[in-house]
Amino acid sequence: MGRSLLLVGCGKMGGAMLEGWLASGTADRVVVVEPQGSAPDMPGVIRCAGTGQIPPDFRPEVVVFAVKPQVVDAVVPDYRRFVGPGTLFLSVAAGKTIARFEELLGGGTAFVRAMPNTPAAVGRGITVACANAGVSADQRRLTDLLLGAVGEVAWIEDEALMDAVTAVSGGGPAYVFLLAEAMAEAGRAAGLPADLAARLARVTVAGAGELLHRSPLPPDELRRNVTSPGGTTQAALGVLMAQDGVQPLMDRAIAAGARRSRELAS
Repeated sequence: MGRSLLLVGCGKMGGAMLEGWLASGTADRVVVVEPQGSAPDMPGVIRCAGTGQIPPDFRPEVVVFAVKPQVVDAVVPDYRRFVGPGTLFLSVAAGKTIARFEELLGGGTAFVRAMPNTPAAVGRGITVACANAGVSADQRRLTDLLLGAVGEVAWIEDEALMDAVTAVSGGGPAYVFLLAEAMAEAGRAAGLPADLAARLARVTVAGAGELLHRSPLPPDELRRNVTSPGGTTQAALGVLMAQDGVQPLMDRAIAAGARRSRELAS
């Protein structure tokens, strides 16, 4: 059954979620507030440049905040009027805590904090969610429907874990894209034409990701399946898996991302 949703912010993530909801039939009436005017012109979508243009009789079942964390404090209070029994608030703003949204919206708010990632644009994202005590079992199921329209969904009960989630899966696609960049540059340095090196890196990363997605095997076993003893892959992995290789770099990168997520909460 379709639902009435209010989407605040329609950038890349908000737009991906909107397309997923409409394609899956999760929502049949969506009001989108987007000052930049980037909301798509689609059936069932009412576009507004600001809160003053929201139809006065519109009562959303869910209000979704898909805005940058830097503008949360300025934007969110305008939506206090929708707080009430049966209304769920959902945020995908990095770093902003449940407690902060409760302060901005007032008491009695049913609120879910979520962290999606950009593969949501192709229906292959993963979103981790954390709910406050005001969220009912039915609202959790509704959240699963909304977030599941763009990929997989996982729940945590300890909100403090969201900083690490943000660093791992929220920023993770950028790390994979950087890997493709680095492989292409290394191929060029090894003598390959730049366009061929870029194509080899891009298709290899995409194909390996799809294999990982489809295979029931864990990543370490898939890695071993590619690695012949004494072969070329083993020689390369000897560098990547050395004491100063990929793992310590990734450890530092995730720690830096989690630290920045905590800073955004302040």
